[in-house]
Amino acid sequence: MSEFTDHRRWLLLIHQIPPKPAYFRVKVWRRLQTMGAVAIKNSVYVAPKTDQTQEDFEWLLREIVGGGGDASICEARFIEGLQDDRVEALFNAAREADYQQVADEARAIVGRGPPDDGGIAADAELERLRRRLKAIGDIDFFGAAGQEIAEGLVGDLERRLRVPKTLAPGVAEREKYRNRTWVTRKGVHIDRIATAWLVRRFVDPDAEFKFVPARGYRPEPGELRFDMFEAEFTHEGDLCTFEVLVRRLSLDDPGLTPIAEIVHDIDLKESKFDRPETAGIDRLIAGIAMGHRDDDFRLERGSAVFDDLYEYFSRKRG
Repeated sequence: MSEFTDHRRWLLLIHQIPPKPAYFRVKVWRRLQTMGAVAIKNSVYVAPKTDQTQEDFEWLLREIVGGGGDASICEARFIEGLQDDRVEALFNAAREADYQQVADEARAIVGRGPPDDGGIAADAELERLRRRLKAIGDIDFFGAAGQEIAEGLVGDLERRLRVPKTLAPGVAEREKYRNRTWVTRKGVHIDRIATAWLVRRFVDPDAEFKFVPARGYRPEPGELRFDMFEAEFTHEGDLCTFEVLVRRLSLDDPGLTPIAEIVHDIDLKESKFDRPETAGIDRLIAGIAMGHRDDDFRLERGSAVFDDLYEYFSRKRG
């Protein structure tokens, strides 16, 4: 659950801006977009109550008043009419659109093929996308969908620019990933549960897992991050984290292939592989997540599911 949803407190900025000069209205609108606020009515913007959003609103209020307008800041709770879940959905929709734009731009750059200028322009575009992802993450208050896909595509673009084309990607040695602590975001779901199961089943049966906030975490020595920002193992291109780990650790067990396809379609909300088992596993993992907030317990229940699923696919192939 988000750090904001426990309190359900919001800040409202209610403003009136003079019609002229026209650029001033646009300037205020852009500032509101940058700080992640969303409109719930004309000239009424909302943001979750934090020290940062309050400071942002206060600075903007002074700017509006200084430009000849009028503004007020209110702390509020929604009791009737507009509900908290609906407000959160507005934030998530805005951030999902932002992530989708970054993903589309990264795909377009890759689609242009090898650069003719030695990669100078592509490097500049990569840096711009990196900054854009960081800015979106800073105002992604409720963990909108699409972040992992966008980060994976930008990371894939970076690898294409940084790695010489004559070198084949190296195969990671599994031994170096033993006796490590694996770190991921709180609130684990399909990809993180499956990846944790994969680590304990095929890499290190004694692996420890640590669950941290999605933003601002700095890894400690000996930790490996997965399925989170700047992680050692996370989405690459259109591959989910589970698929990336299977590929990079050269886990060529045939029983893992259908599991990877199921996890891919659930995590990326696609029907690329369209396996008949996908819908059932989706409901089962969702039920585990709905019924248990503790991440360790989710891993325990989810790992039992993947143990049985792996057994089924291994014997079925045999």
